[in-house]
Amino acid sequence: MTTREKLIIALDVPTTDDARRLIAKIGDAGAFYKIGYQLMPIGGIELARELGEAGKKIFLDFKFHDIGATVERGVRSVARLGGDYLTVHAEPDVLKGAVAGRGDDARLKILAVTVLTSLSQASLARCGIDMKLEDLVLKRAEFAAEAGADGVIASAREARAIRARFGAALSIVTPGVRPAGAAHDDQKRVVTPADAIRAGADRLVVGRPVIAAADPAQAARAIQTEIAAAS
Repeated sequence: MTTREKLIIALDVPTTDDARRLIAKIGDAGAFYKIGYQLMPIGGIELARELGEAGKKIFLDFKFHDIGATVERGVRSVARLGGDYLTVHAEPDVLKGAVAGRGDDARLKILAVTVLTSLSQASLARCGIDMKLEDLVLKRAEFAAEAGADGVIASAREARAIRARFGAALSIVTPGVRPAGAAHDDQKRVVTPADAIRAGADRLVVGRPVIAAADPAQAARAIQTEIAAAS
């Protein structure tokens, strides 16, 4: 895994044309891109194919959540895109379906979403969940490991505990990463790129600090430099 590949740039922009312009600005500084809900219904699938053909890695942040059989069929269809990562919610039946749908595809990795980085302990309480946030993350990571998923989406604040319990069995992909001094926006459990890597994260997902920068390529390189120093 190269340092460039440890940074996943989130293409959280309004249109695929905006995304293509952004990708052109980032150039060689970008090796791994995330496509989520914002682009998925308006050409994101086609963009994913384009990125794959251009030799880029693709993170399909679709967060599948349905009965296992439906998820299995959906993942089987997604696997045809040639993506590298696909997110599903960390529930046993969902995970079982996703792993079955992925089958023997050697490229597509299934990542289980544990607890969104926009949530706090108070957020869980409002949903009627009394479990300590870190314990819930670990429980959902356990579901992922038992189902044969490849990794988890988790805040770096829980990454150390995940790594301690599961070792190298699960990859850890961490969103909610902000360089020092950057605005936190709607994120709650935020860490810097260096702290996330030191905590055990394998790859970092970064959106606004790169895509809203005056020079997105330079912003991406600065984060990669920080990742390299902490690795």
